[in-house]
Amino acid sequence: MYLYSTDARLPIDNYKLYGVYELATDFSPQNESSESVEPANTAYDDHKLLYVCIALGLQHYLIAVGSIVGLPLLLATNLCIANDDQGDVARVLLISSLFFASGICTILQTTFGVRLPIMQGGTFDYSPPTLAILSFPHNQCPSPLPPMFMNSTETLYSDTDGSILDGNEVWMRRMREIQGAIIVSSLFQVILGLTGAVGFLVRFMGPLTVAPTVALIGLNLFSIAYTDASKHWGIALFTSFVLILCSQYLHQVKIPFPMYSKSKKCHFKRSPIFKTFPAVFAIGAAWILCLIFTETNAFTSDPNNPNYLARTDIRSDVISNAPWFYFPYPGQWGFPRVTLAGVMGMLAGVITGILGSVGDYYACARISGAPNPPGHAINRGILLEGVGCIISDVIGTGTATTSFSENIGAIGITRVGSRRVLQIAGLVCVVLGMFSKFGSIFVAIPTPVIGGLFCVVFGLITSTGLSNLQFVDLNSPRNLFIMGFSFFMGLTVSQWIKANPGVIQTGVVEIDQIITVLLQTAMLVGAVLAFIFDNTIPGTDTERGIVSWRNQKKTNKQEEKENLKNKIAECYNLPFSTSCCRFSRYLPILPEYGQKSASKDNKLSVGIGYVTQM
Repeated sequence: MYLYSTDARLPIDNYKLYGVYELATDFSPQNESSESVEPANTAYDDHKLLYVCIALGLQHYLIAVGSIVGLPLLLATNLCIANDDQGDVARVLLISSLFFASGICTILQTTFGVRLPIMQGGTFDYSPPTLAILSFPHNQCPSPLPPMFMNSTETLYSDTDGSILDGNEVWMRRMREIQGAIIVSSLFQVILGLTGAVGFLVRFMGPLTVAPTVALIGLNLFSIAYTDASKHWGIALFTSFVLILCSQYLHQVKIPFPMYSKSKKCHFKRSPIFKTFPAVFAIGAAWILCLIFTETNAFTSDPNNPNYLARTDIRSDVISNAPWFYFPYPGQWGFPRVTLAGVMGMLAGVITGILGSVGDYYACARISGAPNPPGHAINRGILLEGVGCIISDVIGTGTATTSFSENIGAIGITRVGSRRVLQIAGLVCVVLGMFSKFGSIFVAIPTPVIGGLFCVVFGLITSTGLSNLQFVDLNSPRNLFIMGFSFFMGLTVSQWIKANPGVIQTGVVEIDQIITVLLQTAMLVGAVLAFIFDNTIPGTDTERGIVSWRNQKKTNKQEEKENLKNKIAECYNLPFSTSCCRFSRYLPILPEYGQKSASKDNKLSVGIGYVTQM
């Protein structure tokens, strides 16, 4: 690893830690094997980095499009949004609102939260309780009344409470109930982060707990990748092929580009664009191929045929009906409505989201070459995610926000994990969320293209989780039992619950919903089993991998080892000094928490990120 600062570059292992200015050095013909280099020219490299970061941020935006767009489309039918022009506009507004909220939450998380290069966006963890709430009798979709009822030119509905509503008010009433449930339940997440409860539990987590937690994130997402890719396996495999070609076979190829500077005038500089932008090449090439096949009618025009979703013109109505500009604002659908059943059901989504986020933090740190996140960073990350969920549903997205696993996988593929890149990706989401006409264009990305992308990205997340086993004694029967049983039961129990809906019958609907959501989350089941067994079955710290796992960043020289470890750990500190606060060592979200005396030097250069060299 190379630790970049404004003063020098220190050799560590086989990774690179890039600062806000030093990211540009990867795009120069510099010999990376050298042990020391001159500090970068701040003004010049910062200007050059802006263009690189914008392109990389747009790439993360494209990767997140599938999930962000998919959630509103998934909920639209259950929210009783009609399949007409008015309904199309409603879908676009929901998508714009979710992009807007996801961008805000990403900026907050990367700047003040866990501070890893991690994307925030709508999560499927809250979908089961959301669909359960929408399945209640009072939320059943009403049938439209006859045309010109009450001399109205709009389609009217007789809702379940007997009131006469127009199409917008029908779905907005249901949306307000979802908003209230997520806002109140997210306060529980805020409290857990603020009190340090999550960071306390992380102290007992070793590689035997993290490995199944992270690996099952990718394995549990296979159904999403399979569903999207199966719409047209040819297009999906072509997307995966281009992505693999660029990221694995052409990653060392540097293409000359014309450049201009005051010192060198017009000149050429080589850049490894295939390594840096593989997702852009993959999506662009597959999208163009789908466009050609659509225009030549090579794809079926039968909506009942799964291959129909490979066409590029099936969502043209969404683009034409979208407004050019829309500013999502708090309470745009009305004042949220809180129900006890809704809040209790959403708590299951909160618990699942917290555990998933902790796993994502470890995955992101591992795949980026960063040290394992300390307790204060995890507490702060969970706190900001809770705040993000509240912001998201005050605006009215119909879902909560959490860490995006697919974007973590993209870091390993592109080998670029700069925090500044993710902040720009968040800004892109905010801007395109307001320019809904432009943002709706990306809704037209064919489904199998997204599926082919996910096949590669989700697989990388799984292998990242398994990489934690390098610290464990795999000849130990104890460890083999914990790993095998945790993986197997995580997948088995979750599939059983999904295949047998309603099998949990305690007599209390809210408790049934909570237990069902928890058990159908493979990552949660596997993590809990691994956590319990690893902390109760006798075994030495060396056997469990605790010693090697905690010391993975150490060097041979003891003095250099400790100093370097402290330097790297600064990447989790806040962008401003917190040591001046008298009570900082009592706040679980600050770096000084638990110290006898607060450190006076915890300032961090803005924009530190990571690049893993494979």
